[in-house]
Parts: sequence; C-alpha cells; structure tokens
Amino acid sequence: MTVGRQELEDAIAAYWGVKDAQFEVSAIKGTLGAGTSGSVRGGMHFDPIAVLLGKFFLDAGYSPADIRISKKQHLELPGHYRPQKQWDVVIAHGDTLVAAFELKALGAGNDGKGFSKNYNNRVEEALGSAVDLQRAALADLYPGEKPWLGYFFIMEDHPNSRRPVNIADGAFPVEGLWHGMSYQDRFGIFCERLMAEGLYDSVCYLTSSAAEPKPTELVPGLDWRHFAAAINARVSYLAELGLPHTDAPPLF
Repeated sequence: MTVGRQELEDAIAAYWGVKDAQFEVSAIKGTLGAGTSGSVRGGMHFDPIAVLLGKFFLDAGYSPADIRISKKQHLELPGHYRPQKQWDVVIAHGDTLVAAFELKALGAGNDGKGFSKNYNNRVEEALGSAVDLQRAALADLYPGEKPWLGYFFIMEDHPNSRRPVNIADGAFPVEGLWHGMSYQDRFGIFCERLMAEGLYDSVCYLTSSAAEPKPTELVPGLDWRHFAAAINARVSYLAELGLPHTDAPPLF
C-alpha cells in the first residue's frame, strides 16, 4: 500500500503546469466531492499534491468525507495561540486527527528575489503551525489518537537558490554552520531540525523547476521514500487500533 515515485513525479510536473504531465487522479476523482476534475484548492498549484496525499488514505479505506483537500470542505483546525488555522490537507476520522499536512513552496518570483523576501516567512509559518497545533493537542482539543503532522516543501531550483547567501552583521554571531550556505542548503537544515525536534512527524523536501520538474531530494532522510513510508506507517498504526471504523461520527 503506497503511492509510487512516478505518481509523485507526475504530480510535481502538474504543479509546474506542464501540459503533458500524465497525472492520473482517477482513483479519487469525483469521489471526494472536492472538484478534483478541476481545481480542488481554489486554483492553487498544490492541487495535484493534495490529491496525491489524499490517495494514501482513500486507498487505506478512509471515507471520502474523512479526506479534506478543498477549502469548501473546511480545512480549519483548532489552535492554542489562535482560534484556528487553515491547513492544506486534513484527514479527520471520528475524534482523531489522522493527519494534517502543510504544503509550501519557495520560488524566485518575477524579480528573482523571492528567496530573500520569503525565506524567513516560510520558516516562521512552519514553526508556528506545528507549535500551535501541538499545544492545542496538549489542551485536549484533539481527544482521539495523537495528531500526526506532515510537511511537504518544494524549493524552486534556481541560480539564486543555489548560490551562497551572505549573512548580515548582527548583535551576536550566528551559528557557524550557516556560513556559505545557499537557500537550498538552509532549508535542508531547517527541515532536518523540524524532524529532530518532533515538530512534524515527517517532512518531504524537494527541489524542482518548471524547466526541469523531475524532483531532486537533497537530504536522504527527507525524501519521498521516507515521507511515503511515514504516511503508510501512520495508516498501519491506526489500523491496528481499529481505524477507520464505519460508525465514527465526524468531529470536525
């Protein structure tokens, strides 16, 4: 039970708008009630990735009603430091948050300066989302099994994301390892630390571009193989506990 490498590559190609991408979503098209034949997420490029992640859970026996990949399906989850936050993919069954995914990207933008403009924002978003939901779980806002969080990130492969980034002089010196790193390198370290500190249960970090959509995985432990294995492990773990079961009333 898994979603294969080719399906990932097709989804990434579709993310970039490659017209001949053979991204087949027939396994869930029409069944999720989320408009998967067109745009499931308001025209956002991450539609194919959202569909791909949903397929793990549909194939595992979860109801289409459990699998939320569209804003119309209400992707908001309760937080602790704010009332709620909209995630990108939510799998909720009964009183258990089976999985919640953040899908993010960082690109050059029209002026080539998108990396420098938005790098810190992406870091802060990922940290804030995880901490907020984990603290809400400690406050018993998720009464079922402990929530599982996934983070999927695409860094545009671009000269400006590959070259070393200057570090400004500050009031205190930065950690030495940051010197000489590119934005691609920096984000790899960031994602490794997200995992090491348990902020996310699994992270997939890819680089790709419209010209060369086939994804590159810079950090072995953050590749698609590990990410898919972690999702399947979550599915198997809950299956041992009897989830999904057919009589579970929706919580969210």
